[in-house]
Amino acid sequence: MSAVREAVLAYVALGANLGNAVAMVRDSIDAIARLAQVELLSGSSLYRTAPIDSSGPDYVNAVVCLRTTRTAYDLLAGLQLLEDAAMRARPYRNAPRTLDLDLLLFGDARIDSATLAVPHPRMNARAFVLVPLAEIAPGLVDVAQLRRVSDQGCERLP
Repeated sequence: MSAVREAVLAYVALGANLGNAVAMVRDSIDAIARLAQVELLSGSSLYRTAPIDSSGPDYVNAVVCLRTTRTAYDLLAGLQLLEDAAMRARPYRNAPRTLDLDLLLFGDARIDSATLAVPHPRMNARAFVLVPLAEIAPGLVDVAQLRRVSDQGCERLP
């Protein structure tokens, strides 16, 4: 008899800046919702942001909240399969991309391994993460955090 894992809340950031980025982010939210053992609870608005430590067109970003019985590593593997299906290339760090899916938070887990870091190590320095995260989970982001990234343009799309 196998043990049933307790469901945890996870937050995933989505971003794209190649091709039809708006459609890619929207389609990817739907694809995440179809992953086994994943229930999509909420999703932020879409936001336009300039690349940080990168080049190329502006990004379209969002954050989703999931309930899952997957492990953090299994969820990461599922997200990476979605990136692969979107023809995500990794020619160099912070290269423009068709799709980027980052596991931000996984319950109250603290993970620091060669393949996964949770909480995401740069999430508190990025407006494109904090602004949409604050929209769907205001208790996870405080005013001081938002103030620190306020110089990074993050415009809600209509």
